[in-house]
Amino acid sequence: MRATGTAAASLAPPARAGVRGVRNDKSISVLLTLGAIKFLVHLMTSEQYGYFRDELYYIATSKHLDFGYVDFPPLIALVTRLVRATLGESLLALHLLPALAGAVLVFLTGWMARQFGASPFGQGLAALATLIAPQFLGVNTILSMDSFDILFWGFALYILILIFKDENPKTWLWFGLVVGLGLTNKVTLLYFSLAMVIGLALTGQRKNFRSAWLYGGGVIAVAFLVPYLIWNAMHGWPTLEFWGAYGNKVYQASLVEFFLQQILIMHPFTFPLWAMGLLYFFSKRGAAYRPFGWMYLVLLAIFMLQHAKNYFLAPIYPILFAAGAVFFEQSVEVNHRPAWLKPAYVILLVIGGIVIAPLAVPVLPSDATVSYVRSLSGNTVQSETFDTGVLPQHFADRFGWEEMAARVAEVYHSLPAADQASACIFTGNYGEAGALEFYAPSYGLPHVISGHNNYYIWGPDGCSGETVILIGAGDLKDLQEVFSDVREVSRTYCTYCMPYENNLPIYVAHGLNTPLQELWPGVKNFQ
Repeated sequence: MRATGTAAASLAPPARAGVRGVRNDKSISVLLTLGAIKFLVHLMTSEQYGYFRDELYYIATSKHLDFGYVDFPPLIALVTRLVRATLGESLLALHLLPALAGAVLVFLTGWMARQFGASPFGQGLAALATLIAPQFLGVNTILSMDSFDILFWGFALYILILIFKDENPKTWLWFGLVVGLGLTNKVTLLYFSLAMVIGLALTGQRKNFRSAWLYGGGVIAVAFLVPYLIWNAMHGWPTLEFWGAYGNKVYQASLVEFFLQQILIMHPFTFPLWAMGLLYFFSKRGAAYRPFGWMYLVLLAIFMLQHAKNYFLAPIYPILFAAGAVFFEQSVEVNHRPAWLKPAYVILLVIGGIVIAPLAVPVLPSDATVSYVRSLSGNTVQSETFDTGVLPQHFADRFGWEEMAARVAEVYHSLPAADQASACIFTGNYGEAGALEFYAPSYGLPHVISGHNNYYIWGPDGCSGETVILIGAGDLKDLQEVFSDVREVSRTYCTYCMPYENNLPIYVAHGLNTPLQELWPGVKNFQ
């Protein structure tokens, strides 16, 4: 028999007789507590290290609000602009919303388990798994698209639960709204949508294809993407060029290695839980929610075959945690497993989470973090296709930026007054450009330009090319073909930064052989 209640009415899960009020109050308290712990952990460590590379880039894009950027849709720039206008540019201000997004995700994971029929224990178990997952811990320490992308996936998954559970087709409109908003943040929700369509087609939920409300939700989602598409069309489709270059970066992981990385980034101790969640979706009891199982397998296959970064799959795990908590409870109760299994697993997750947390969250001073990382992984840390040195990339990319600005400032202020008046700075990537632009007021630096990603779209912006300070912009031989006079005057130095940002030569160049506007197409670097 078809349910007629609204999506809001379905928030209350089936209750056991006589305990509904107590159960609900206890559930909410548990989830709020775990969410608060997540929020406080990030809040208390928000100023431990410096600004992350991408945060400096987002600050730059927030000064150039538009309907799109080479490497992402417009939402993150708008969010950064609002944060800067209301809270300022401090590390605490920038990290407040990511911490809040992480706390909401913890709560939402437990709420998903609630919809599947989990007890307060099961809801807390699912939320705890999300709380300790290293990938989520790391992402929520910085201002990034990923913090919000994971949350948009979470809300979209939750709405799908309501659709499958209540069979109220109008809820597809809410689904379209959430996905549409998510697409203004990151286009990975297109993968989500493709996997969902396949999941529906392979299960009894294919009946949703007969509902006009599903297509209405699709129209709403696509409508949010239209401004970004128009922006791309007006600028020659730079995002397609960016993703083409990005796709050429093959992350050297076999299919088996990619799967093992999933276990690591979600924490090895949570693996039994999300494996049980996958089993639940393909079990008789989870038949109504089987599309989620297919969604996971489809996304896993796509990202494996594309040699994508291992964290691309991360946003799907909260729903596996939620279903796994139900499966775990049922296994203990139906199969008469020892009662101590429940508290034992919780204790295991808590201890495991505490042990791994310093690898994802800057809870320790930098020197102590280096020692801790070395004790677990050796002298260097591999990230994607390169060594990051003594720290993982999500830590290393927070070091060296102000030191770089100070070194460039020494060079700039040592120039004759006439050269200072005509000088600009050219960098090799958006991290360097964003950092020098951010610290320019403090160190009295001139205008900063670059050919990397959206800095290329912004162009030379008045830089004459008469005097150029270059950093990370190629070797001396190449620069001598462009300028009549180039000399190395200094080098960068940082202890914990990414190795490719350390010991960079700083050049001062004069006498550009060709007008900068004519040379500009050749400096384009979309990747």
